[in-house]
Amino acid sequence: MSLSDVFEKVRAEDRAAFIAYLPAGYPTTEKSIENIDTLVKAGADLIEVGLPFSDPMMDGPTIQEAANVALEAGFRTREAMRVVREATERGGTCVVMSYWNPILQYGPEKFAEDLAAAGVRGTIIPDLIPEEAGRWRAAAEANGLSNIMLVAPSSTNERLQLTANASTGFVYATSHMGVTGAQSSVDSAAAELVARTREVTDTPVCVGLGVSNGAQAAEIAQFADGVIVGSALIKAAAKGTEELAALGRELSAGVRGEIN
Repeated sequence: MSLSDVFEKVRAEDRAAFIAYLPAGYPTTEKSIENIDTLVKAGADLIEVGLPFSDPMMDGPTIQEAANVALEAGFRTREAMRVVREATERGGTCVVMSYWNPILQYGPEKFAEDLAAAGVRGTIIPDLIPEEAGRWRAAAEANGLSNIMLVAPSSTNERLQLTANASTGFVYATSHMGVTGAQSSVDSAAAELVARTREVTDTPVCVGLGVSNGAQAAEIAQFADGVIVGSALIKAAAKGTEELAALGRELSAGVRGEIN
């Protein structure tokens, strides 16, 4: 299923998409594949597969720790291709989140080619700004990959326009300034940022950073096209499959308006 298919489907159901982030290779490659499958079965519309990296500038402690576990276990970038391939074969629709350095080391054109061959639909590269993304945008377009870029509450109107113009698939709106991590409440800046972004693009706008439960997912689903959840899912996964499945179902119910 393409990203446009995902958003057409959720729009037809009058709801937002549930986008679940999990790092490849955490705690092992096999378990990360199983965890992704668990979330697909729990109702995740889209899986954001993180590529573990030793210097994750945007990631909070939970994702950093998970990445370290994967790297210390010997995870290598090529294994991410297997993770997304198997996730896709099990019915998941995947995008990959990676910092630019591992892609540069792998070879951007080869990375895009291998991702597409594995069934990936798009990429999120948080440290690649539009002005410096020409090479990647060309590689992504040549391989049918969406190029998902980030906007923040601090983004000027000019920056919003520039980033939205460079984004395909969806725009990733960060709900607050700072690194990732579950929050106790939804930042009030999120709704304003979505509204500002929609003034300059018709591309779906999805909100990430800080969502930890179904009630927060329901709140964001009122104004965003998608709700992105990461750290809370990693914490649940550390407790076991049943805990992860339960949170996945709760978040799925939240975006579907089944939680007040």
